[in-house]
Amino acid sequence: MNAIVVDEDSPQHRLIWQQVPDPDPGPEEVLVDICATAVNRADLMQRQGNYPPPSDAPPYLGLEMAGRVAEIGAGVSDVQPGDRVCALLAGGGYAQRVAVHHKLLTPIAEGLSFNEAAAIPEAFYTAFVNLFLEAGLARGETVLIHAGASGVGMAAIQLAREEGCRVLATAGSEEKLACCRRLGAQLAVNYRDTDFATAILDHCDGVDVVLDVAGGSHLASNIKALKLKGRLVLISLLGGAEASIDLAAVLVKRLRIIGSLLRSRPLEEKIDITSQFRQRFWPVLERGSMAPLIHAVLPITEAEEAHRILNDNENLGKVVLQVR
Repeated sequence: MNAIVVDEDSPQHRLIWQQVPDPDPGPEEVLVDICATAVNRADLMQRQGNYPPPSDAPPYLGLEMAGRVAEIGAGVSDVQPGDRVCALLAGGGYAQRVAVHHKLLTPIAEGLSFNEAAAIPEAFYTAFVNLFLEAGLARGETVLIHAGASGVGMAAIQLAREEGCRVLATAGSEEKLACCRRLGAQLAVNYRDTDFATAILDHCDGVDVVLDVAGGSHLASNIKALKLKGRLVLISLLGGAEASIDLAAVLVKRLRIIGSLLRSRPLEEKIDITSQFRQRFWPVLERGSMAPLIHAVLPITEAEEAHRILNDNENLGKVVLQVR
């Protein structure tokens, strides 16, 4: 098969579509012919050597995929060759084939294309885990979602909206703010030119949950915006890993600060996450009440351009790479 390989000896860590060994699935795994994958910021980090895959994961980029089952292991009976499926991956999505544990697979309804299905697992599972399983977001609460026009941000806005929550968001351009509003954000703030905490407190009495990708640069304002017993979930550190913290506010407000990663979780946890999401929200996706927003679909051979789009923050939602 072919896969995208990172040329670590080139100055820009060039991406090369080249022949590599086929995966060797185990008895509980399924071999999938990948039709589409999607780009995530973790891919950009891995490309630069800053986010190595888990030891048991394929070495290639790609944290999600959609495709057709090609072969099944001896211990698999719930899927059959030819089935249309998608899955969260620990790696290996930028390839023609991948081996996946059968319990990580979700069947794709005929109404969803492979491109759409490939844009779901990483963004929607990340949003689901951190909003509901980590932060315990409940109906009627208020949530602030940073980077609302990103793949995870757009998924989070829709999930919180579907659960009957008041949604606030930040983004960095008027086009992205408008997109957040269309998806259901009641307030969308440009974090580049406005103190989002002040804007939020002018709009309401604060937020119960913050889903944050920035880290250090947003910490003080996040704490300011949180209500009593608020929860801050950190899923990335795009704004830096260090900051001063007002511990008095943490104590007085009885806040919780939660760090969360998805990729490094054990298989059993990922299976449970997949199962819970399928039961709770997959039917909503199938009937079209929620949907992944796709900024662009490019052939896998144009992975360099896909990475540039994300790196330059041009995307509204997901960038998909079509393999077949």
